[in-house]
Amino acid sequence: MSPGALDGVRILDFTRVLSGPYGTMLLADQGADVVKVEPPGGDDTRAFGPPFVGGVSTYFLSINRGKRSVVADLKDPAQRDRVRALALAADVVVENYRPGVMTRLGLDADDLMAENPRLIWCAITGFGRGREGPGYDLIIQGMSGIPSITGAGDVPWKCGASIADLVAGMNAAQGITAALLRRERTGQGSYVDVSMMDGQLSLLAYHATAWLNAAQAPRARGNQHPSIHPFRAYRAADGWLNLAVGNDRLFAGLCAALEVAWHRDRRFATNAARVANRAALDALLEPRIAARPVAHWIAALQPHRVPAGPMASVPDALERARPVTHDHPTGADPVRTLPPGVRLEGTPWTAERRAPALGEHTEAVFAEWVGGTPGLASPSRVDTS
Repeated sequence: MSPGALDGVRILDFTRVLSGPYGTMLLADQGADVVKVEPPGGDDTRAFGPPFVGGVSTYFLSINRGKRSVVADLKDPAQRDRVRALALAADVVVENYRPGVMTRLGLDADDLMAENPRLIWCAITGFGRGREGPGYDLIIQGMSGIPSITGAGDVPWKCGASIADLVAGMNAAQGITAALLRRERTGQGSYVDVSMMDGQLSLLAYHATAWLNAAQAPRARGNQHPSIHPFRAYRAADGWLNLAVGNDRLFAGLCAALEVAWHRDRRFATNAARVANRAALDALLEPRIAARPVAHWIAALQPHRVPAGPMASVPDALERARPVTHDHPTGADPVRTLPPGVRLEGTPWTAERRAPALGEHTEAVFAEWVGGTPGLASPSRVDTS
C-alpha cells in the first residue's frame, strides 16, 4: 500500500463543529498532516452529547480521525504569534469563522498569503467571502429552498442529515485539492471560497433549471419524482418498497413481475403518459404492492432488473456499511466510524491516526513545523458529565 495522495501536505485547521472538521477529515484520509488548532476548552463538539464513549463525544469522534491537536488561545498576542508561524509553515490553512474574525485575531488571509505566496487559504462561510449571514445548517437549509420540496403537504422539512454543513465540507476538500494541483502547475497559492448557501443551491440541479428555464416551480412530492413515474416509495405488507422505474423497458419489466399488461395501456405506455396519469397508475399499483412483503417484491423484480429496495432505518442501513476501526483517544474500546465515499486504489482508505485528545500533539507539531517549543496555553478539561 503506497502513501495517501496528499502525503506530506501540511494543513492547519482552525475549523470547528461540523462543516470544516468533516472536510479536513476527508483530507486526512487522503494522507494530509492535519493539525487541528483548538481553544483551551477544545472544539465545542467535544462536549456534544450524549452519547459519549469513554468520556468522548461520538459526534467529535465521527469527524476528527486522522488529525493532530494543538491548543492555543488566539486572543493572547504571544500565542497568536506562535500560531501564525505555524500558518506560514503550512501548505493549507482552513477556517470556518464568521467573515472578518480571523483578521481581527491577527491572522488575515491576504497578509499571510502575501508573506507566503504558495499558501492556500480555504474559508467556509454561510454566504461566501465578504457576505455576512448566519452559517448554521438549519438556517442555510431553510434559505436554500430544499425543505420546501422535502416531505409532503404544506409543512417544509429539512434533511435529517446536516447536508448544508456536510456538503460545505466536501466542497472545501474538493476546492483545496484543486488548489494544490493548481499550485503544482503555477507555484501560486489560492484563496478557496466555500459558501454553504451556494453549495445547497447547487443541489437543486434539475429543480432549479425547471424554474429558471421553464417557469415550473418545484413542489414537495414526498417520495415521488416530479418527472419520472413510478419512481417513489410504496407501502408493502411489512414496510416500504422503493421503486425506480426510469424508462419504458423497466416499466414493462415491472408489469411482467406483477403479471399485468399495463404497459400496453395508452395512459401508461410512455414515461410522459405515466407522469400525466400518475394517480390512475398508483391506484392500480398501491393495493397490489401492499398485499406482499418487501422481500417478496425485491425477489420478484430482480429477474426483470427493475431497481427496487427497502426504505431502511439507520441501524438497518449500517448493516451494509463497512466501518473502519481506530483506537479510542483515552484507551477505551476501539472506535468505529464510516469511511469516505471515495477510495483511491493502492492507497489507504482512511487515515491511520485516531481522533486526537485535546492538545495531545502541541509539542510535536511545533518541533516538526517551526522548531522550538510552543509556549501555548494548556488544555482545559472538557466536562462530559
